[in-house]
Amino acid sequence: MATPNHPFLAACRREPTSFTPVWLMRQAGRYMEEYRKLRAQHGFLELCKKSDLATEITVTPVEKLGVDAAILFADILLILEPMGVGLEYSKGDGPVLHHPVRSGKDVDGLKEFNVETELSYVYESVKKIRKELKNKVPLIGFAGAPFTLASYLIEGAGSRNYVHTKRLFYSAPEAWKRLMERLAKVIGEYLNCQIAAGAQAVQIFDSWAGCLTPNDYEQFVQPYTKAVIDAVTPGVPVINFSTGTTGLLKNIRAAGGDVIGLDWRVNLDEGWAAVGHDVAVQGNLDPVALFASPKEIKSRVAEILKRAAGRPGHIFNLGHGVLPETPVDHVIAMVDAVHELSAR
Repeated sequence: MATPNHPFLAACRREPTSFTPVWLMRQAGRYMEEYRKLRAQHGFLELCKKSDLATEITVTPVEKLGVDAAILFADILLILEPMGVGLEYSKGDGPVLHHPVRSGKDVDGLKEFNVETELSYVYESVKKIRKELKNKVPLIGFAGAPFTLASYLIEGAGSRNYVHTKRLFYSAPEAWKRLMERLAKVIGEYLNCQIAAGAQAVQIFDSWAGCLTPNDYEQFVQPYTKAVIDAVTPGVPVINFSTGTTGLLKNIRAAGGDVIGLDWRVNLDEGWAAVGHDVAVQGNLDPVALFASPKEIKSRVAEILKRAAGRPGHIFNLGHGVLPETPVDHVIAMVDAVHELSAR
């Protein structure tokens, strides 16, 4: 097993590290000129499916930013494409599913598929990335959480109020249960295939869970997220990420994970206390703070590190992904500040 004592992996296990490790969501994205050039030449799905391109996109920010982990370049919706829902990435409009799931009949009509063969291009990327990284930093694999993927399947695109999704679990709980059980199963298989290919940690993105009440999360979501986390290969750290979920932190902790993501809407020390100090945390700078001056960025980094109080198990990150217009030199300033201010 490569780099088992790397600060990122040690922090996932709540072991002491010589500095606070840092990586970023959307680490490889539109804020980087290198990515924009490739995106101008290739469609988004092509970037995901051609392992040489996915490898280049994954490794470039690691070298440029000096972060402590790489995250696989892919997309949470790739796992939905083999289900026959008509996934398309429209330029400027984001992903669209042309055949959304709105009823029990639609749930039962989703195509069965072999996770290992249909998504083999993802695992090929993982293997190439690991080889290219030469064990300098660990590689994080990922998948969407059952609720966020179900919401995409049901809404057919992004949503503000998740009316169709909530209507389904309120009015057709048995259909919802069948959908979530199926998603949990394929997500667990997908993550384990990434791990078998070389991913050293995995993150589950529940980006839309913030639309839920605590009771709805507990009843309609928590069991299925827990099923995914329980299915992950033992010994591989799992990061349970969500956003807008300050009121759900105890439920999210109950769903599981070695590391719980905290967004910027909660002070890090208060969020950590809410989930318990027997689990690691990840976060939690506001992504918009990266538009401030480097001096201000350093001040905000210092505040978060102060709240972490040097306790083992803090992984520095944004509360969500890097925004497309973010200046790259400001991102580098943040990474440098984390390393400098947390050195022990």
